[in-house]
Amino acid sequence: MNKKIKNIIIGIVILIILLVIILPKVISSGDDNASQQNPGMMNRSIPVTAHIVEYEKLSNKVYTTGTILANEEVELRSEIAGKITNILFKEGAQVNKGDLLIKINDADLQAQLRKAESKVKLIEEREARQKQLVQNQMISQEDYESTLNDLAASKAEYDLIKAEIDKTEIRAPFSGVIGLRGVSEGSYVTTTTIIARLQNLSNLKVDFSIPQKYASLVKKGDEIIFRLSSGDSEYKARIYAIEPKIDPSTRTLELRAICETNYKDLFPGAFVNVEVKLKENENAILIPTVAIVPELKGQSVYLYKSGTVNPQPVELGLREEKRVQIVSGLEEGDTVITSGILQMRPGANVQITEFN
Repeated sequence: MNKKIKNIIIGIVILIILLVIILPKVISSGDDNASQQNPGMMNRSIPVTAHIVEYEKLSNKVYTTGTILANEEVELRSEIAGKITNILFKEGAQVNKGDLLIKINDADLQAQLRKAESKVKLIEEREARQKQLVQNQMISQEDYESTLNDLAASKAEYDLIKAEIDKTEIRAPFSGVIGLRGVSEGSYVTTTTIIARLQNLSNLKVDFSIPQKYASLVKKGDEIIFRLSSGDSEYKARIYAIEPKIDPSTRTLELRAICETNYKDLFPGAFVNVEVKLKENENAILIPTVAIVPELKGQSVYLYKSGTVNPQPVELGLREEKRVQIVSGLEEGDTVITSGILQMRPGANVQITEFN
């Protein structure tokens, strides 16, 4: 009995093995026959929607951030080290160009100046006497020229000391509002000590930057709109200077605009949101964003022609909410596939069901 059961089990195992080997071949043969009977199934067209490329007017804006600057700004520092003997300005006051703001102790330099002045006068008198003597040929020309050299050297020494005294006086380089001072009378200052800051607020400037792809679309005289991050009020300025070089670290172009109106509620150093109006393009190509196929080396779209599609590399420009500008790669009249992108393969057959 056991031998009979054993034979049955062996038979079942052999049958299973044969089914595993033969069944796939039978199924494959059936599929081949079905394909031969229905060749249209392999070449069926994929229903898609498409967009016909045409030129249109593009007016776009770039949004970025910026910083407000004073028309002119300087940190007041001393050219020499010394003790402050007099402070001649009030914090937050308006000063005029050339006003004396700080006086540094110059007692030793004044003494040297008086000594140099006396020396110059003495040599001048000697030069006047020798000039008459050399005319009467009572001294040599060489002696007179030596006195002239001494006189020139003495005057140069006098001028040098006077220049050093001028450095002890800090004057306003331009008219403006002076800020909070960081020193007091009697303070010892060096060339690195910041005494105060002076700002000319007659006009305000806005510094900002835009991506390099927009560099050719802006020019001097273009108007910008900016807003403080803490409010909704709009302010206007006009671009007057453009950096001639793209920043290689950020790939952005720096620009500077100046406010033509003196806004009293704006302060230098404030952070602002900037809106830049770009130059209008009369012959721009815009297609739906969904048509773009990202690739490792860029972007492409699928072009429709005679019932089939093929990929076409493109270069992108400005972006809108649902559309993107094509800078190169397409021409007016081209038909771009806008649906079924994931099913597309080069040379695939498609049927356009709708244009958008």
